[in-house]
Amino acid sequence: MKQAPKEVARKAHKGLDLSKDYLRSLYKTYKDGGPFGNVETYCMFVGYPKSGHSLIGALLDAHPEAIIAHELDALSYLRTGLGKKQLFYLLLENSREHARAGRGWSGYSYEVPNQWQGRFENLRVIGDKKAGISSYRLASKPALLDRLRETVGVPVKLVHVIRNPYDNISTMLRDGVDNRNMQGRQGLRNCIEGYFSKCVAVRDLKDRTGADVFDVRHESFVEDPVRHLGDLCGFLGLKGLDDYLNDCASIIFESPNKSRHKVEWDPESIEIVKSRMGEFDFLRGYSYED
Repeated sequence: MKQAPKEVARKAHKGLDLSKDYLRSLYKTYKDGGPFGNVETYCMFVGYPKSGHSLIGALLDAHPEAIIAHELDALSYLRTGLGKKQLFYLLLENSREHARAGRGWSGYSYEVPNQWQGRFENLRVIGDKKAGISSYRLASKPALLDRLRETVGVPVKLVHVIRNPYDNISTMLRDGVDNRNMQGRQGLRNCIEGYFSKCVAVRDLKDRTGADVFDVRHESFVEDPVRHLGDLCGFLGLKGLDDYLNDCASIIFESPNKSRHKVEWDPESIEIVKSRMGEFDFLRGYSYED
């Protein structure tokens, strides 16, 4: 099938951006090497849009020993052949840019007071918050995870944020994700299909790669952020510092947003989601009525 001119232009533009970033990062790391000698862990996110990854990525970026970029799409750079320090430089640059901009995303500010977003004391964990497309790429090409591991030269750990599927799908519909600008019943069905295709990708990724994955439920995280963020820090090898945990907890809303009530769900769509949820252990216990 012949590609549309806009799609060809988009891919050409992306390729040009990758080339520019490759050359810029090569020059920077050749010039000063970068502050990456103590990095012990690479962290990446897998999952779904509109599930709470942005919040958790921003909170990890506030830790004095971590840098988490905001949707750099690090995996896309592997095909350019860039090295470890080049990739780390681009992640750090992205984190600094988003910190200067106030860590805003989708109408929310994830700026943590008194902490280290875009900065660090001793950089031990570095990574990227780009969940959906990373899941697809790693599930369809498991060898890509080995290539990432070879590039970064440290253990790779994955963070999987899970949200009630009815709320996740509703927010995807509201914000125009996976629905091709369609609303109503057809738009909802498109989002349902898009959501569960990502669930399949995550399940396959876990089954086929044996990756080290940390599952965290968005609702549980919001209810007790100090506990769950502390557990996540432990998974990544970071200390759960009291001041850091409390400052992060201070920016979290009091309760999860039940966006399913802002979208019209027909009974058949509710049943479709209920049936599909049974295919995935990590969705056990969720329902429309919660």
